[in-house]
Amino acid sequence: MIMRTASFVSVFCLAAGLALAQPTAAGAIRFDDATPQSGITFTHSFGAEKLGSLLESTGAGCLWFDFNNDGKPDLFVVSGRPLGPGIHPYPLRKPPAETPHNHLYRNDGNGHFTDVTEKAGLAGDSFSFSAIAADFDNDGYTDLLVTSYGKVTLYRNKGDGTFEDVTVKAGLGGVKGWAIGATWLDYDRDGCIDLFIGRYVKFDPTYRAYYPADNYPGPLDYGADSNLLFHNTCKGTFVDVSEKSGIAAFKGRTMGVTAGDYDGDGYPDIYVANDKTENFLFHNKGNGTFEEIATEAGAAFGQNGESTSAMGPVFFDADNTGKVDLWVSDSKYNRLLRNTGKLPFVDITQQAGISQQAAQYTSWGTGAYDFDNSGLRDIFITHGGLIHLIPQEHSVFKNLGGGKFEDVSTGAGQILATKSVGRGACFADYDTDGRVDAFMVNLGAPGTLLHNVTTPVGHWLKVNLVGTKSNRDGIGAVVEVEAGGVKQRAERTAGSGYLSQDDWRLHFGLGAATKADKITVVWPSGIRQVVENIPAGQVFTITEK
Repeated sequence: MIMRTASFVSVFCLAAGLALAQPTAAGAIRFDDATPQSGITFTHSFGAEKLGSLLESTGAGCLWFDFNNDGKPDLFVVSGRPLGPGIHPYPLRKPPAETPHNHLYRNDGNGHFTDVTEKAGLAGDSFSFSAIAADFDNDGYTDLLVTSYGKVTLYRNKGDGTFEDVTVKAGLGGVKGWAIGATWLDYDRDGCIDLFIGRYVKFDPTYRAYYPADNYPGPLDYGADSNLLFHNTCKGTFVDVSEKSGIAAFKGRTMGVTAGDYDGDGYPDIYVANDKTENFLFHNKGNGTFEEIATEAGAAFGQNGESTSAMGPVFFDADNTGKVDLWVSDSKYNRLLRNTGKLPFVDITQQAGISQQAAQYTSWGTGAYDFDNSGLRDIFITHGGLIHLIPQEHSVFKNLGGGKFEDVSTGAGQILATKSVGRGACFADYDTDGRVDAFMVNLGAPGTLLHNVTTPVGHWLKVNLVGTKSNRDGIGAVVEVEAGGVKQRAERTAGSGYLSQDDWRLHFGLGAATKADKITVVWPSGIRQVVENIPAGQVFTITEK
């Protein structure tokens, strides 16, 4: 087995003659376990005595969103639960005192959270997997979608701290099958946010024809399923355009999904990470339809041409070239695909120093954020057993620039060395101290709040977007920040990694720069907006004009 090391990897440029921004010196990336004092008491449940099916082992994700418009990231976490007779091969011997359910934790602003699930009406009654948030009706309050086995639930934020279930009213009551990863995107740029729902497999809980050594049937023992795309009518309802758009023509075994404009044509594309099936890259043709191009884009298979158990996709600019790269966690070596401006993507996972360290784990939840504010985005990965409850430690890779990353996990705090069966992870600077934190969902176990205590760190700036002609959340907007001679690019997304969604405020580490010389926003409406000389160390709101 490869042992995790923290050896320094020298920086070099991937392309001859291409000058890439180098990181500013900062302290070692480090996280503390802030769970005990946070008030977050969430424990994930898979509803059974022990793992006995794919339904139970898939786990769940989490979400940071501001449900009460106080500017602080609140945490929503989903859970499984015991289901009816015949669903669980190893059912609980007696029902739990309290049925496991989803939880909403209000951020009190002092590192403490309060469980407001009951008051908000968000406990749910399903075996859930993911949650994504967006203001689908542009009324100024962020709404919530939860995916579950056999259904989805759309909760409308009433603006008074409570939510109402509008699933049927909104036209989503007919969603069937195993809904799993999902993402919001305005695929036609009409100012109303649309919805992509991934579906996993055609799960049959009665299926038992497998070899005992396999433990339980895997993804290839069940039929693949198609994904769903719903168009927002701008009237509070959605219309199924899966067939019309071309999305329904492709069947896979979806896990994580995300949307982003990888080719810079102004229209959001969709990446689907599939389990034991080739991944999908749906290129938005700008006319309401999509073409699937993952194979020619070099993004369909694993590092060795195999169909891996792909988990969490993230679009991000790894080396500040202004082009959108693709990071995908999986059960093998993971994939970091460099965008050169033309297809195919170039796989640099091994050259980056990631494959050699990640190969010993099964990788799930993940995010790409500048944890030390050096000006380059680092990568965080949760790990855990694939079909057994095998705990593993977790990883953080520091971005050294020039396409190189260093595994700095051993010095990143005891919490990363503490083994758990990790699944989803979501990222936010929950205390707005300029350092990006994380929450990790552990399969069948208590979740973990990781507080970023890296010191010293560089300067920082967060950009909060408010759309007017575009969707209110600014989802799909591209923000470029110029500071200290370095340009950074980020896109506002709603759903990425493994079954999760991160802080809606775009975070930029500025290194030694004390201000952003220029911020450029290209809104989904096509409006281009520029502001200049913005001091660091704040959340700066830009409203579309």
